[in-house]
Amino acid sequence: GMEVIGYDPFISIDAAWGLSRAVKKAENISDIYAESDYITLHIPLNDSTKELINADVIADMKDGVRILNFSRGGLIQDDAIIDACQSGKVACYVTDFPNKNMISQKSIIPIPHLGASTPESEENCAVMAVQELREYLENGNIINSVNFPDCTLERQAPIRLCINHHNIPKMLKQFSEIFGEHNINIDNMLNKSRGQMAYTIIESSQIPDNGTMQTLEHIEGVLKVRVIK
Repeated sequence: GMEVIGYDPFISIDAAWGLSRAVKKAENISDIYAESDYITLHIPLNDSTKELINADVIADMKDGVRILNFSRGGLIQDDAIIDACQSGKVACYVTDFPNKNMISQKSIIPIPHLGASTPESEENCAVMAVQELREYLENGNIINSVNFPDCTLERQAPIRLCINHHNIPKMLKQFSEIFGEHNINIDNMLNKSRGQMAYTIIESSQIPDNGTMQTLEHIEGVLKVRVIK
């Protein structure tokens, strides 16, 4: 069998629960390089990850390592991977982001970049989109939004207010004061932000009246207030 070692400094609790117990957690990324016979990349391309796999990193890997990259081509330093494949340091490099210099290399296997275009991926994406939309409509929870933060709170009270607003100071204070002025108790609250946008979920056992709703909606910076019963 194969022993799996993983490294992800940003892994969420939900994602961690979904992992097999057999997966060994690496304390740092250098452990992956030093211990692995096969290395697969599952990371985005940004300024901090550009050419993550370069000549120095490859030198720290096992001789004869095999690298699979189905994330982004820019994660790999092209000249370094070609040189490593030619020398035998890297036994094989598999990628769906090849360039013309890689195609002629014996130890590099280029494959078509299908991404989410396989039948299985398209079905999984459709199911995921429906589940996340339903979660937002029924519970107000936000999952995988492009411009809003992930914000999920388990239902523990019958009434839930979901507030879309700008990420500016004293918003939560104003929400709490308005609830207090209208004698409505807050049972649970969760606030998350992403850049200039923020999202707050407030749970209560009491239904807010029209006056409460209008006061919340008139707060500067509030974009939308929604009640879920």
